[in-house]
Amino acid sequence: MLDQTAPPSTPFRRLLPTLLLLLTVFGPISMDLYLPALPALTAELDAATSVAQLTVTACLIGLAAGQLIAGPLSDRFGRRGILLIGIVAYIATSLLCAISPTVELLIVARFVQGLAGGVGIVIAQAAGRDVYAGGALIRFYGRLTVIGGLAAIVGPLLGGMLNAVTDWRGLFVFLAAIGALILIATLLVFRETLPVARRSRGGFTQTLHDFRTLLSDRVFLGAVLNQGFLYAALFAYLSGATFVLQDIYGLSPMGYALAFGLNSAGFMAFGYLAGRAAERWSIAGTLATGILVAGIGAAGLLVAGLTAVPLWVVIVSLFLLASGVAISSPPATTLALIEYPQIAGTASSLLGMVRFGFGGVAAPLVGVAGALSILPLGVVTTVAVLLAAAASLLIVRRDGGASPDPADRIAEVSAR
Repeated sequence: MLDQTAPPSTPFRRLLPTLLLLLTVFGPISMDLYLPALPALTAELDAATSVAQLTVTACLIGLAAGQLIAGPLSDRFGRRGILLIGIVAYIATSLLCAISPTVELLIVARFVQGLAGGVGIVIAQAAGRDVYAGGALIRFYGRLTVIGGLAAIVGPLLGGMLNAVTDWRGLFVFLAAIGALILIATLLVFRETLPVARRSRGGFTQTLHDFRTLLSDRVFLGAVLNQGFLYAALFAYLSGATFVLQDIYGLSPMGYALAFGLNSAGFMAFGYLAGRAAERWSIAGTLATGILVAGIGAAGLLVAGLTAVPLWVVIVSLFLLASGVAISSPPATTLALIEYPQIAGTASSLLGMVRFGFGGVAAPLVGVAGALSILPLGVVTTVAVLLAAAASLLIVRRDGGASPDPADRIAEVSAR
């Protein structure tokens, strides 16, 4: 259901959810649309593989930092103004990426592009918390996972298609065009979702207090760290699979993109089902299922790094890893944000910062052995999933007993 504080106009209620879903495209598309062209970019700019992968890392770190900045600002000044600034900056920096003459300038431009792109992600999550409650909130985060994750998986597919008609510079022009379309949609559709009366006060001191409040909550911390480690595995896979599938298994950019098409279908299906399962079955059980599925996929990649395996084993392992992350995201996001409607932007910023920050650290690690070894990818993803499982134990009460079903907490908060 929609929160009663949402603006009453019918067009707003009908179109806002669609726009919020579109805003989640910013980060994932920025990160991986050009991945099929990454080997060509590496050659054209005369860069080492590990240095070229820093263009991915820079974007991820920017996405993390951008959310950390935009979330608290949106709690204080409202969602709409901060969002418009972010979109305009995104368009400008996408064009800067397109004309970068060196890999060093491209890395810097990608960082700034990530800063701008992070605004859309954090505003989508926070505005959703502004206008939804109860089971509708869980379903919304399920759809958010599907669209955001779908963009991350479909990005290489679309990039492979575009790479057949343009080079990597043209791909960044395409990103600028996407930003322009979203800017128009935002100007037409998005109305402020956070009334002045509900905005935070106190400036930087209040922000630090809010951070301390969130980080002292075991459930929030466990959910956020779980997502951070799982997204580290996801982004390591998105960064490393390009070289694994093209350089080791010899797939063309289009073949690589088609292989990822399977993952896009899996991410869509499992993200949707996870939202339903978390609402109707068990939030904790859905989260545990996601960790298990991702763990099986990571183990498959580790085996592939230790011994020669057919291509289908690697593709299935990647499918399971991505699907596991999709399953975990709706319940973990709900656990992280449900208790804090008054500082949803700040809570969302910490969640996004950890997701993309951990991903930014993990992404370059898969290239430490060069472009002809799967082992680093297998090791990084396996360790990350194990750490995600350990982090989820924070959600369990200190005395060893099971915490009350999070669905009960959601019902209580929604009734307030």
